[in-house]
Amino acid sequence: MRRLFIIILSLFALSFFSCSDEKTVDNAAAIAAKEYYDSLLAGNHAYFVRGMYLPDTIPDNYREQLEANASMFVERMGKEHHGINEIRVMRCVNDTIPSADGRSHVRTAEAFLVFSLGDSLNEEVVVPMIQHGGRWLMR
Repeated sequence: MRRLFIIILSLFALSFFSCSDEKTVDNAAAIAAKEYYDSLLAGNHAYFVRGMYLPDTIPDNYREQLEANASMFVERMGKEHHGINEIRVMRCVNDTIPSADGRSHVRTAEAFLVFSLGDSLNEEVVVPMIQHGGRWLMR
């Protein structure tokens, strides 16, 4: 009787611990988004633009306009909120979109970042991301 009780208890414990609903958290997209925004704050506007999901070749003047736009964003945040002090990853929501034929898929994510502004405000920003060529890029 005691042996039967130990076997049943062991099977119950084994089934209880093997049926975990815990999912692994994949924050790679959010970490990439944070890296792009950190580089923007450090003045590396070209790296920020290279982190955008754009065609491989775009006209040079368009790339320059995107870099100027990124620079203006940093300036505006400096004037309106005394700059961005810190960028934190809040969470990341991943998704996989299968193709119509089911042979391939596209990985996307929504990276939730928190900007700690110089005027003691926090702003939550959602950065849509897509994985292209093994690299996470901002959409």
